[in-house]
Amino acid sequence: MSSTRTLRRTVLCMALCLGLSSLAVPAAFAGNNDGSVVGHTAASAVVTVSNADTGFTRTVTADAKGNYRFPFLPVGTYTLQANSGGAPVGEPVHVTVSLGNATTVNVGSTPTSGTTLEAINVSGTILPGVDVTSTESATNVTREQLARLPVDQNITSVAVLAPGVNKGVAGFGGISFGGSSVAENSFYVNGLNVTDFYNRNGFSSAPFAFYQEFQVKTGGYSVEFGRTTGGVINAVTRSGTNEFKFGTEITLEPGNWHSRADDHYRADGTRYLTQSRDQDSLVKLNAYASGPIIKDKLFFFAMYEARGATPHNTDDAGAVFTANNANTGFWGTKLDWHINDSNLLEFMAFSDKDKNVGDVYDYDYDTNTIGKKTNEIYTDTGGKNWNLTWTSYLTSDLSMKLMYGRNDRESFNRGLSDLECNRVATDGKIALPPGNVALGCTTNSSVSKRNDIRKQGRADFEWTLGEHLLRFGFDHEQNTSDYNRYYTGPGAIYYNVYKAAPGSSISNPNGGGVIPPGYTGYVRARRYQIAGNFETTNSAYYIEDNWQVTPNLLLNAGLRDDGFDNKAGDGKSYIKMNNMIAPRLGFSWDVTGDGKTKLFGNLGRYFLPVANVINIKQAGGLLDERTYYAFGGWQIKDRNGSQYAVPILGPQLGGVDTSQGNGTVGDLRSEVDHKMDQVYQDEAILGFQQMIDDKWSWGVSGTYRRLHNAIDDMEISATAQCGPNGYVGWVMANPGSKVQVWGDTNCDGKPDGYLTVDTSKEGWAMYRQDGVDANGDPIMTYIGQRGWVKPKRTYSAVEFQIDRAWDEKWALNASYTLSWSRGNAEGPVNSDTNFDDTGRTENFDDPFVNFGGDGYLPNDRRHQFKLRGTYAITPHWQIGADVQALSGTPITGFGVGNPFDATNYHSYYTCVQNCTSDFSAQRVYVSSPRGKYGRTPWTYNLGASISYLLPIGDKGRFKAKLAVYNLLNSQRKLNVDQDLQTTIGNGTSDTFGDGISFQAPRFTQLTVSMDF
Repeated sequence: MSSTRTLRRTVLCMALCLGLSSLAVPAAFAGNNDGSVVGHTAASAVVTVSNADTGFTRTVTADAKGNYRFPFLPVGTYTLQANSGGAPVGEPVHVTVSLGNATTVNVGSTPTSGTTLEAINVSGTILPGVDVTSTESATNVTREQLARLPVDQNITSVAVLAPGVNKGVAGFGGISFGGSSVAENSFYVNGLNVTDFYNRNGFSSAPFAFYQEFQVKTGGYSVEFGRTTGGVINAVTRSGTNEFKFGTEITLEPGNWHSRADDHYRADGTRYLTQSRDQDSLVKLNAYASGPIIKDKLFFFAMYEARGATPHNTDDAGAVFTANNANTGFWGTKLDWHINDSNLLEFMAFSDKDKNVGDVYDYDYDTNTIGKKTNEIYTDTGGKNWNLTWTSYLTSDLSMKLMYGRNDRESFNRGLSDLECNRVATDGKIALPPGNVALGCTTNSSVSKRNDIRKQGRADFEWTLGEHLLRFGFDHEQNTSDYNRYYTGPGAIYYNVYKAAPGSSISNPNGGGVIPPGYTGYVRARRYQIAGNFETTNSAYYIEDNWQVTPNLLLNAGLRDDGFDNKAGDGKSYIKMNNMIAPRLGFSWDVTGDGKTKLFGNLGRYFLPVANVINIKQAGGLLDERTYYAFGGWQIKDRNGSQYAVPILGPQLGGVDTSQGNGTVGDLRSEVDHKMDQVYQDEAILGFQQMIDDKWSWGVSGTYRRLHNAIDDMEISATAQCGPNGYVGWVMANPGSKVQVWGDTNCDGKPDGYLTVDTSKEGWAMYRQDGVDANGDPIMTYIGQRGWVKPKRTYSAVEFQIDRAWDEKWALNASYTLSWSRGNAEGPVNSDTNFDDTGRTENFDDPFVNFGGDGYLPNDRRHQFKLRGTYAITPHWQIGADVQALSGTPITGFGVGNPFDATNYHSYYTCVQNCTSDFSAQRVYVSSPRGKYGRTPWTYNLGASISYLLPIGDKGRFKAKLAVYNLLNSQRKLNVDQDLQTTIGNGTSDTFGDGISFQAPRFTQLTVSMDF
């Protein structure tokens, strides 16, 4: 009897301490801002979970097979107790609920007999281990873990801790998940989508001190998540409890704690990138308070952070110095109302609004002298964000979560010179002002202001039906961009000055365009403005069944139905796509039946919406107002001690021309594919995880992704019916597919109906340049049509990972990713040519831009090693490290033009003979495929930290952490100039191969906090 009881205690202890499922437990899924607890106990036992910090208590009754489930639990620490027949089963167990995960606790029966164990005294803490009920790939990082590691205080630094996730290599930054471009991800805070929907590269964010936990989803995520073909970053904020707490934290990064970046020179000694005089400086001070408003019922958390950033930098040439100053405070709050044990109400709000002023000065690099002030640059970003979430446990088996919220983002960048000065240009023939006086005093072409507002609502339900868990819901977003782009200066006018003889005519559709006597030219005063309110509606329904087929085998099958409706400036649908059915299938097999070993896999489809930048730049109300004046000479003005010239306007020549745009939205049927297909990605993952003991675990997984389609702008210059006379123009469409667009069907030169162009075979008019005519103009011969290649992208990877959980002494996580990213299209942006206008890349402008462009893509990194860990030297001293070693990315040599026709776009061909010939047919090209010129170097980044912890009284704590990032001060190339030829006939570009982005130099950060 004694040995039997010992065996039973051992089995139960293993189940409790490891928190691993071994019986038929419903699938353990959680919402996007909470977690869950599931498990198995005696049949019909009463199971209670409670949080002593908040007084929250929830009770469910296990079913006839002993299964129980607590869905939608706020992240935190709970106590779980099972009772059978009025008697407790063991001692209460402490349970940690983490974001987006399930914690499994089995109490009271053996895996084989199902008999109830006698009550015994067992206590412990259940931590998430190998979750045998999950089929997704995700990495969780808590506030406490980050406090022990040298991880810089931004979400990007958290995301790249996950295997297969890296910073973008282009100048516009971003995060690449699994070979995808940086414009394909989604970001959530407490369930609120805060992704930038204008360009899909960026997100609203709060300081680290506001967050409690992050989850980085790299693949296989369930049907409640969509609108991404990259990855998901999911975060939850801190909340109040029954205990009053307050504290403060200061972060210091003085300028002299930053190492200087290197200047960069070409082979001839010319400095082309001046960075050594750049310097960052940052100080942040935040204070927080939390506690009960009504004990066990209503709680608050509030935080304010004052931030002062004063970075300064020079331009590339080292001739301009800019001193920036951003001093805008952050505020955030969270309210939790436990109405009763079945209904919870949460309110979250924060503001990341920021204003920066940059003072611009003349600068002499050689003498390190700052000259006179020439300009001020104003940058406004961010906005207010909030959401309200109601969680209701309707019955023991049915739960509901409703959420409504709003996400605001402003983007407004302008300079004082942009407000004061118009832009001026000439045709190069008119006489310039004497003394080399500059034309105008601004070089910016335009000023744009944008306010993006997302209104989001969603409903999520979970319903347990025996061995089936049904999850279903609805997700709706209304994304609106209030946009205005216009020329600089008073009246928002751009002046172009042209030479013309008296009596000559100018091209003015409204007539009257004759140069009067005594004038030698004319001025075109042009107002060009795109403005409007651009709305996109995204909606989705989803349903998923999670079926515990056997005690060890879980299957889940889900469907998500997405719909996207991008509207033009007049409110009418511009690009509308429905019925985007995304199936998700997965399995999880508890191989040994003891919850220690898991084999899992999933297949899924994911759709990507069209960014709002497409609506704005392709479907806005365009005002193109052109007024012509006789040129009366130059007026010399003075601004801050510098002279500049503007044209003197003589008499107006004719009426105002608005033929190119009168401020209204025109007929867009010829500018968008009438039956466009969606962009989507299919993904397959197979993985294995195993617990080695109660601290160590390891895993391996394989991932395959394939992107289908692209939506991009392409110039359809010919049709099968009418050849080049059927010119359509620039169309948003699917390259390499059949396009249905409004055009000329009977070849009379007028659009009259919808026609179908198979762009895999036709659509581009090919010309050969055979000579020049008597006027020196080229003689072009039409030689037929050409079609586009289909876009393609694949990603294959094998990931290895080993983890040791923190035990107050040390912790370790290490991963290695071997991956291949290949195809002819990176995605909706181009990192290799530094093009970030999402969905409007050069890739498919004509068929030859991407012809021969199959190869390893810009985010291809063959090897990725990552290691992070913490070691407690004493109870008061801890050291931490974060090491990342990444292989380089491909270097391509882009040419200009191609051997097939006379176009001069970027291409994967370079001219090698007769390149200066005026006749394109005589030029000789060779292929220049992706990656022909090797790769950027390996990069190594080592972060190190040391922390001192000191208790203050019973519950207070002082902590100081000194962290050094890029300890070795490695400043290797991340990206290089890949334009091998910039124009036909000029040979190899002098700048080809020059580094254009580098690792940030070493800097040191001190964080000091006190909590009470």
